[in-house]
Amino acid sequence: MEHLAGLRHSLRLAQVDAGTIELVRQSGADVVSSADLVQRFAAVWRDAEILTHNAASRKLYRIKDRAFDAIARRTRDGVATTEYDIQQLMVEWFSEEGLAADSAPIVAAQENAGNPHYLPGRTASRGPIRRGELVLLDLWGKLDRPGAVYADITWVGFTGRDMPEPIDAHSRPSRARANAGIALVQSRARSDKEVRGYEVDRAASSVLRDAGYGDYILHRTGHSLGESVHGTGVNMDDYETHDDRRLLPGTGFTIEPGVYFSDFGIRSEINMVVGLHDATVTGPIQSELVNLV
Repeated sequence: MEHLAGLRHSLRLAQVDAGTIELVRQSGADVVSSADLVQRFAAVWRDAEILTHNAASRKLYRIKDRAFDAIARRTRDGVATTEYDIQQLMVEWFSEEGLAADSAPIVAAQENAGNPHYLPGRTASRGPIRRGELVLLDLWGKLDRPGAVYADITWVGFTGRDMPEPIDAHSRPSRARANAGIALVQSRARSDKEVRGYEVDRAASSVLRDAGYGDYILHRTGHSLGESVHGTGVNMDDYETHDDRRLLPGTGFTIEPGVYFSDFGIRSEINMVVGLHDATVTGPIQSELVNLV
């Protein structure tokens, strides 16, 4: 596939209108989707690209740890610190690490974590992060070089010793949802069976629905990664669309379950890469909320 993957930058696609499709079908031809063929050119990573993803992932985890350390230290010392302050520190660390991104990272405290599309800004950020609050970090980036592909992670911490029961209780099924998605992809890959994007979303979402959280799911389970943070490959989606494309060897994607309420939200995000007979999680998995004290 090396020679095929190398053609991706010269690939040109065209759409066919429904009327033409029906005309072709009337002639007796069977029209099938080219989605998986297109993926082989546009979404499959070469070994060198996987290495750039892994390198970016390691850097993101370092930045995540530094950000949580800064929040814990400043909160403990009584230093007023906003979401925007932490975000701008992270932007500096992106530059130090040689990472590029299409946006500054998300830092969302308490009620803002309940909005999956929230992004702090100079004037949009809320007041200082306080003791006893949940803080969500969502950061994505790639090596600042041609051909590099993205990594994208989300972790959640809590700035107190005694976590409120609602936060603790609601975080558990979200983590179980991530594990269900990971398990499905890995079991299918190891048994050389195909798995499609919508199936991963269904497997993961069923955990939350069975626990009574169906009304608090506000987005799909995950998205493709590539040279853009939202790549052209399979999305783990049976919520916004019904993505029936197959997860092909050499493709990378996120699994990022979340539940969102009016006063807080929980999301856990990891990345996976599909191999020939397995699928790998390319960084640590959050098993409990980070204690920021």
